[in-house]
Formats: sequence, structure tokens, C-alpha cells
Amino acid sequence: MDWSQSQIPPMRFEARFGDRVVPAFCGRPSSLWAMIADACARNADGEALISGNVRLSWGQAAEQAARIAAGFRKLGLQRGDRVAILLGNRVEFPLLLFAAAHEGLVTVLLGTRQQKPEIAYVLADCGAKILIHEAALAERLPEARDVPDVIHRIAVDNDPALSHFAVLADNAPAPAPVETSEEDTAMILYTSGTTGKPKGAMLAHCNVVHSSMIFVSCLQLTQADRSIAAVPLGHVTGVVANITTMICCGGALIIMPEFKAAEYLKLAARERVTYTVMVPAMYNLCLLQPDFDSYDLSSWRIGGFGGAPMPVATIEKLKAIIPGLELTNCYGATETTSPSTIMPGELTASHIDSVGLPCPGARILAMGADGHELPHGEIGELWIQSASVIKGYWNNPKATAESFTSGFWHSGDLGSVDNEGFVRVFDRQKDMINRGGLKIYSAEVESVLASHPAVVESAIVAKTCPVLGERVHAVVVTRALVDSEALRAWCAERLSDYKVPETMVITAEPLPRNANGKVLKRQLRELVGTFSRVVPGD
Repeated sequence: MDWSQSQIPPMRFEARFGDRVVPAFCGRPSSLWAMIADACARNADGEALISGNVRLSWGQAAEQAARIAAGFRKLGLQRGDRVAILLGNRVEFPLLLFAAAHEGLVTVLLGTRQQKPEIAYVLADCGAKILIHEAALAERLPEARDVPDVIHRIAVDNDPALSHFAVLADNAPAPAPVETSEEDTAMILYTSGTTGKPKGAMLAHCNVVHSSMIFVSCLQLTQADRSIAAVPLGHVTGVVANITTMICCGGALIIMPEFKAAEYLKLAARERVTYTVMVPAMYNLCLLQPDFDSYDLSSWRIGGFGGAPMPVATIEKLKAIIPGLELTNCYGATETTSPSTIMPGELTASHIDSVGLPCPGARILAMGADGHELPHGEIGELWIQSASVIKGYWNNPKATAESFTSGFWHSGDLGSVDNEGFVRVFDRQKDMINRGGLKIYSAEVESVLASHPAVVESAIVAKTCPVLGERVHAVVVTRALVDSEALRAWCAERLSDYKVPETMVITAEPLPRNANGKVLKRQLRELVGTFSRVVPGD
């Protein structure tokens, strides 16, 4: 099975990053700024950015970005210089991204949950010349001596007395944009490393453009679409699936400062939202709101999700309340500039155990430890090749060489590809449980637990055992009273006996997650005394 060619723009093979040949869209914008200019030309008066009381059209957003670009020039920044952004979800975030693209600058995206040592490492590693940060996070910033390349620090706040954003924004618009190459780096996002030090994934302009076009063409987005950014904009889902995808289709981006289910529902109804991408737990939290069915969400037609399986019960409840909503599984990573697979919405319910089909132009292989492709249905490490796969890691040729082979990125995920092309993801290599030689994939057990009506979500981790090496431990978040024996019995009816959790913690508290919604399993292992082996980089 493949994507209908009627909805996918023409593609051709192209050389990329020296040693790669990948399928890429024939007619495409040449850069992130070219996408912005195109959105402005097609829909200048249409709404582009909505944040609180701020409402900007595409024409206004492009003009404000050109003013900020002029501010960058006044500070002496030149093509290729790095601009670090430590901001939450606010309108200045996309405007800075637009302005950097205008000037050929590289934006380095930091998470607002990062602490001083993490921030210092990233700033020093990328050699950022300017740091634009939330005024409220000033105490978390590293000392000047630890980040000597950072020449300018600009605080952003709603209070003019605390904000220095006017230094950038109060300028006459910069003239013509700086010329860039498609293979120039547009953004750097830092991901976990095998040595514990994060790696700076370099997202080129062509990667960002291609991924944005994938979302637009596969989901059939237009300038009439309206997306809520409910996930952090500083992570790949927020910046690509939300910001640049809305640029690509010329639609409207509605920015939430932080996700709160009650506020999300109010905003989605008021703004007539049509599209969003969230983790399954966010949908569950919405459904738990007592007044969920009182909101008019009839305009909401696409609900993207990823990072965890979507419980069948959640799919059924959402379908009953919002018949026009199609839930679409999306699987990807920072190294693939977000999407690698997308599930056609009409197939989600019938392929609940799959993360979808490879995106147009993508090749996904299940590879054995010997470096050979495995037959359909067999489990191996997923290797991914596409025009969205990044060129490598900033200032880290060793990590690049270890993680990429002829343009294929080694994902570290264990999965399979069936004879129709559907991809299944079972576990991270480092999270697979080995119980006396029997392999247990946490996603399979978590999916079974998620189907229980009392369960909101769960996480499976390994528990040290002196005899078997590891046993299965579950942390289960519930919405109703249920005991561990009932949940174990539920699993025993649906799983092989060795996969059934032998110990369990039941809680009403949500699972610990990072800012992008990923469950922090290392933290869970430490909390429950199950830290069984060294697995840096969780």
C-alpha cells in the first residue's frame, strides 16, 4: 500500500549532502524564508499568528520579521551565525524564526525546562552569538565566562520594563533577504547522546521545506486550516508540524502558552481549529473534562498524534463526539525533521498497532545486527532514509558517522515493516526487556494496558532480577479504582505469560515527561528502584 499519487506533488531523485540520492519534491520553495514569502504572496491578509490578544496576518508577520531581521543586522550578525532561542510558546518565537530565516541565520532551539549546565553546554557547543530568552529565566542563564561567544543577551517579557525585545523589533524593515543554499543549516535542535552529552541535529532548509510539504500534502492542508500549537514550539513537533507546516499551507497558527485541557477545548472551539498534533495523553485529558461534549468542535478534522499508542477506547470516544475528526498517527524524530511515517486517517482504527506508512519518498528498513535487511514482519532496528533526514550533528563527526549510513539514519527503535508497508515500532533498543533470554517490547504491554477502561496511560520498565536478569514492572495511571491483580489478569488474557507485569505501581499522577511529551523511563526506573543497567541518553 502507498500514498495516493493524486495528492502528492511530483518527485524526482536528487543528490543531497554529497553522498546521498533521495526522492524530493520537484517544485518547492528554496528556503524557509521562501516559504514565508510564498505564504505572504498567496494569503497576505489571512490570519497567520494568533497569541492571546495578538492577531497577525501573513503580511503583518512578514513585515515584523523583516524589522527583527534589521535588528539582527544592527547587532552585526551575518549569514550562518547562530541565534539561540530560550522562549516558551509566545508570538515572538515564530517571528524570530522568520527573521533568522530572512538573514540566513541558524536558530538554536532551547527548551524552557533546561537547567543552567544544559544551557551552558548547548551555547558553548554551537557558538551562539546571541541568546534571546524569557526574562523569567534570567537566573538560569550561564555566566558570561562559560559562554564567551555569546555577545548579546535579549530578554523577552510581556512587561516592557523587563523586556528588551524592542532592540530587535523597533527598526525599519530590512531590505532583500540574504541568499541561502538549500543545504544550509536552518535550525539546530539538541537531542540526547550516547555519551550523555546532547548532539546538535542540523536541520537544513531543504529538510524543513520537505517535511512541511509532507504534512501539507498527506493531510491535505490549505490556507483555510487553523492549527493549535499545544506542544512546545522549541521541539521538532512544535516547530515543524505546527509552525513551518502552517507556513507551507498559508494557514493560521494559534499559540497556547502551555497545554491545559480545559483551556485547549475553549480555544479550539472559539478559534474553529481544524488541525493539531499532540501526544495521546493530551487527548485523554481532554476527554476527562466533564464538559467535553458541550464544546462545538465540529471544525476539527485532523488530530495528529505520536510518541505512544492511542488507546482504542480514546479513538471510539472521540469519533462518537466529533464524527468528522480523523486521528492520524505520525512517527518521526528530530533527525528526520519530524515525520517519517503518517497513517492515513481512515486506516487508524484498522491498523491500531502500526505507526503508519512511510511518508512519500521515504524508505524504512528493519535491519539486523549484521547490517542486513530483515524479511517483512521481522523485528530489527529501523533505518530511515528520506529528503527529511538531516545531514548530521553539529561539530560532532564521530556521532554523525555512527548514526548515518549512506543517508540512512539508525533510529535506535526496534520495529518491523510488513508486506503492505505498514511500520510497527515496539521499543527503543535500550528499553527492551530481556527476561531470561525472552525479549519483551514495552509498547506491546503498554498497548494492552491502555485498552483497559480504568487506565489512562502506563509505562513498562525493567526490574532487576538476580535469576532472570530482568522482569517486567508497570507504572499505571488510572482514572478509576482498580487493583493490580485485576490489571494483571487483563494482561494475562491477552499476552504471553512472561510478558505480564510481575510488579506494578498504580497512581493517579501523570507519568513524568519531557517537554516534548516523551515519557522519562530512566526517571521511572530510578523512582521505583528498577534502574537495572546503564542506558544513557533516555
